[in-house]
Amino acid sequence: MRAARLLAEIGDARGRFPTADSLACLAGVAPSTRQSGKVKAVTFRWSADKELRDALCDFAGDSRHANPWAADLYAQAIARGHDHPHAVRILGRAWANIIWRCWQDGVAYDPNRHNALQRILNKTTAMAS
Repeated sequence: MRAARLLAEIGDARGRFPTADSLACLAGVAPSTRQSGKVKAVTFRWSADKELRDALCDFAGDSRHANPWAADLYAQAIARGHDHPHAVRILGRAWANIIWRCWQDGVAYDPNRHNALQRILNKTTAMAS
């Protein structure tokens, strides 16, 4: 259900998102940076496709319960002092990169090819031994 909603929000026109960052920015999971002279402000991205943001954050938030890499990334964000919504957006941006790559290559997500996930799994296996 969540993946179907995410697919519906992203659409099927690959040209709409030439880069993973363009997907993350439209989805509102990438921060907005404004700079003027020596002043730089990094803030929440208000101008975004709110339905896409909701779909991606919903997917990302639930992924942390089933995916050790997602749980670790979320836990790291919380440990750095981010609140839950911000930590989910951080996780959503990471998933946006993965989703975009799979979409561009025309392949399904393969946990065995996800290097960061494999590092987490190998570390967990090594600690259990």
